[in-house]
Amino acid sequence: MSAFFLTNLIMKILSLVFLSILPLVAEQPNLVYILADDLGFGDLKICNPDCKIATPGTDQMGKEGMSFTDAHSNSSVCTPTRYGVLTGRYAFRSRLKKSVLGGYSPFLIEKGRMTVASFLKDEGYHTAFIGKWHLGWDWAKKGKEVDYTKPIQNGPREKGFVYSYGHCGSLDMAPYVWVENGMPTAVPTKTTGVTKKESKNGWWREGPTSDDFDHEDVLPNLTRRAVNYVKEQAKTEKPFFLYLALPSPHTPVLPTSEFKGKSGMKSDYADFVTMTDDVVKQVLDALKEAGVDKNTILIFTSDNGCSPEADFEELEAQGHDPSFLYRGHKADIFEGGHRVPFLVRWPAKVKAGSSCDDTTCLTDMLATMAEVLEKKLPSDAGEDSISMLPNLLGVAEGPVREATVHHSINGTFAIRKGKWKLIDAPHSGGWSAPKPREKDSYAKLPLMQLYDLESDPGETRNLESEQPEVVKELKALLIRYQEEGRSADLR
Repeated sequence: MSAFFLTNLIMKILSLVFLSILPLVAEQPNLVYILADDLGFGDLKICNPDCKIATPGTDQMGKEGMSFTDAHSNSSVCTPTRYGVLTGRYAFRSRLKKSVLGGYSPFLIEKGRMTVASFLKDEGYHTAFIGKWHLGWDWAKKGKEVDYTKPIQNGPREKGFVYSYGHCGSLDMAPYVWVENGMPTAVPTKTTGVTKKESKNGWWREGPTSDDFDHEDVLPNLTRRAVNYVKEQAKTEKPFFLYLALPSPHTPVLPTSEFKGKSGMKSDYADFVTMTDDVVKQVLDALKEAGVDKNTILIFTSDNGCSPEADFEELEAQGHDPSFLYRGHKADIFEGGHRVPFLVRWPAKVKAGSSCDDTTCLTDMLATMAEVLEKKLPSDAGEDSISMLPNLLGVAEGPVREATVHHSINGTFAIRKGKWKLIDAPHSGGWSAPKPREKDSYAKLPLMQLYDLESDPGETRNLESEQPEVVKELKALLIRYQEEGRSADLR
């Protein structure tokens, strides 16, 4: 056989092989993004070997996908993180400079701003939001009162979601009304709510409540709807994006009877975590049953660290720490406030049982999906979004992010680059000591904090006086990110 003939034969065989796999490679992957609420990094066994809570759903997801050890929310509280997830932009660039929105707050995502949903919708995806919105929308008003017979404006629909079903804010924020495709499903006929004094962590603020809104059934209701959406959408030829924003394990902590005691701990919070974990299992099972799991990017993460409402003393007495070995918790600028679980399962591309130690931020979803679909984002979108696709594929040759900015509940900044983390304040920026309002507790401390997270993940040794050049570099980078309006490379 001549070399020429052999070469042609090999080329023909390779062409046939390439053509046979082309449809699989070119097929647009589905995206299911599950965002838990106030779940600590240490609350999952896949993240914390000392975790005392049963989490079989995320255990399975971790074994079948990739777990990130250094993933972060851009903020240590709810609303700004959700803004970053959908827009790929740090929330301090919006009108919200600190704290969170309320149940009656107007919309936060600016008109015309690209979101993950609007981007994917334009690429032919069916997009759906189910769960806790907490990004503001405009209730119809009759004078100063809300008119629940009229549609809302500037909600999920206007931000790119073809289908939407959810509630306005956290599950302890009134009004307690379901809104489906922009329309309240029922007019409130009663007032519900209890105080924290009446219920340790099963309380919610008093407010108008619809007859079809049952706090105890909110998480099961959202789960049923998410599972049904996956099964129904899988029957179509369209790729889909499901943003499933869970209200748990945020207060009110309401594990159903099925999950009481199932966590293996004597704690309502722990049982609620196990119930939240079961949502992952149910969605994953639905993807598998529908035959679409192999080319579905399934992500599970949390909007910030665990809240003190979980009762840290009760958990500690049983050997469990929701923040694992990290300092602080929800609201804080310390690691416990914004280091979050982050699991990705995508059998078509991501190696099962793998892990990634590179720094990742929840603002990175928009740029990642753009690279997955081989599309270029405009320069006015995803200003702080960096594609994590090289990490998912295992081909990254170094850190994919130059640096990452964090923001606490009171607006305190931190910037992370490599092993170094600079906090631009002498306090926690949140609810743990030293508290921002207790000035005597930090009056004699340095104005900034510098930590080497490689050798000191618990942020116990402030090195700002020993590393002045690092402080200077990181402070200048933070200022540049703030002033230039973006941290991602210009496209």
